[in-house]
Amino acid sequence: MKQYLLSLTVILFCNILIAQNLGSLALASSDASLLTQNYLNPAMQAMMSDMNAGWYSSAKIHKSFGFDITIAANLSLVPDSGKYFDFKPSDYSYLTTRNGETRLETVMGESDKSTTIDVSIPDDSGNYKVGSFDLPGGVAGDLPMNGVPLPMVQVGLGIPVLNTDVKLRLLPKQTYDNSTSVSMFGVGLQHEITTHIIPASMVLPLHISVFGGYTSLNSEHVFSSQPGSDVVVPNGQATFNLNAFTVQALASIDFTFLSLYGSVGYNNGNSKLNLNGDYTLNYDITDNNGMVVGTVQEQISDPLALEFSQSGIRSTLGARLNLAFFKIFADYTIQEYNTLTAGIAFSFR
Repeated sequence: MKQYLLSLTVILFCNILIAQNLGSLALASSDASLLTQNYLNPAMQAMMSDMNAGWYSSAKIHKSFGFDITIAANLSLVPDSGKYFDFKPSDYSYLTTRNGETRLETVMGESDKSTTIDVSIPDDSGNYKVGSFDLPGGVAGDLPMNGVPLPMVQVGLGIPVLNTDVKLRLLPKQTYDNSTSVSMFGVGLQHEITTHIIPASMVLPLHISVFGGYTSLNSEHVFSSQPGSDVVVPNGQATFNLNAFTVQALASIDFTFLSLYGSVGYNNGNSKLNLNGDYTLNYDITDNNGMVVGTVQEQISDPLALEFSQSGIRSTLGARLNLAFFKIFADYTIQEYNTLTAGIAFSFR
């Protein structure tokens, strides 16, 4: 399962974002940040939504030293508004689309058709540094239900006296294909408050808890440019750092063979993407008539440092089938990027 988690993370962050030659956006100079932010934002939002899901399948906590091992798959669904972004030439200093397109696909668009972006940067002599690159199309068509998947493996442990379960997500740093590494850490606390609300004399299958959870995922990818590229990168490195936090109030009705659960709460997340390394940019020089009069090379380092954020209210409804210590569960979370979760758990005490 760790290898499965690793593979999906690699597919999302590296094969999709880096292998599609986003390093070429360095040609866009100061416009590169805005264009890349618009293109990648839905994937980052979906990942942060995924990271706040799959923490529980009941408001009932374990008895002292009871424990569970849970394997869950989260799938955040990208809304239509996240599949495209408006390309407004007035927002950019040096960029135009070659064919005049104004509605471009994000990385979570359903078509893989790329868009050619032309760059024209005036220099001190009255000429222009010009170049072009292809902004990749979307990859949602290659993903399940056009959503962003992220599996989770976690363990939970009942703490004596405290009416609390401690939950831990841990993926030590793993390396994939000698170029990509990924690691993850998460911790959650679920405290049951049923007896503070419902008198002990009332024997009900209703349980109420409060929950807080934090998850951090880090990924790093090293790469170099392809021969003949206008952007030469001998030592490129893309780093991703995503952090997600959630607080929720939970309730469940737990029968022998079936549990029904729901929650309301708040999500918060932030993520960073850094594109590091030394880049050699190759431009043509044109005069005012568009005639090529020469070429120029520029050296830059660490061209991109982007931040993404998310916050909002969430609500979840789900059900769990209880087969002794073996559990099967599924739920649906309503938020900006609605999220499906399904999984199994081996739970004792």
